[in-house]
Amino acid sequence: MAKGAETNLDHLSDNELFALLNPDLLPRHIAIIMDGNGRWAELRGLPRIAGHAEGIKSVREIITLCRDLDIGALTIYAFSQENWKRPALEINALMMLLEQYLQNEMEELIRKGARFRAIGRVDSLPSTALNWVRRVERETAHLDKLMLNVALSYGGRSEIVDAVRSLAEDVQDGRVQPEMIDEAFLEGYLSTRGLPDPDLLIRTSGETRISNFLLWQLAYTEMYFTPTLWPDFRRREGLLALLEYQKRERRFGQVPDTVSPQSGL
Repeated sequence: MAKGAETNLDHLSDNELFALLNPDLLPRHIAIIMDGNGRWAELRGLPRIAGHAEGIKSVREIITLCRDLDIGALTIYAFSQENWKRPALEINALMMLLEQYLQNEMEELIRKGARFRAIGRVDSLPSTALNWVRRVERETAHLDKLMLNVALSYGGRSEIVDAVRSLAEDVQDGRVQPEMIDEAFLEGYLSTRGLPDPDLLIRTSGETRISNFLLWQLAYTEMYFTPTLWPDFRRREGLLALLEYQKRERRFGQVPDTVSPQSGL
């Protein structure tokens, strides 16, 4: 858990925490449920959208941290299918904030070599937001230093349903034979195809559930839950999460003495 990781590290600077990381034991892919924006704002007497705006600064810092560590993939849960049930005023504000983020950050993503890819039922987004999503995808499609997946109108169950539907169509059309289908084959129909499964899931704000996020991909993922609200989760918090991750023994169903330090990495 997060606070346990912090206990003996409070006196260290960010640079000292960075130096403690073992570069051979870093995750290849980090997934994050960015929770607590609204509560952060409410604690300060601010409108909820102010928390979402502040949370963008955390996104920026974690992207930078991933690039500094040569972590190849980052998947962030930005807007779930369930979020459509929120008040229309908040949804509209979130969509405007998404557009502003994409407009303001596109050049910075390009500078960092980060390829942006939206996952989920993205066509559900308002047309102006969707146009910006597609534009940033096009402008960054050639980059390969970091794959940034942003889950928008996303649900883990619907992702699996969509994958199975596409696979069924290919079987029906004769492009795929049933005997060809195994886990690896089905994985090729998921929105994260081509990437390793997340090695580390981080969820902020004290909640300890995965909330319909990457249900297939998280089968063997290490999970890190912290009470820190997302707008307060900056570079230091990310370093603490990674240091805690490096303490874990990832067995993948094996007995300990058969596991190599590189297993799953």
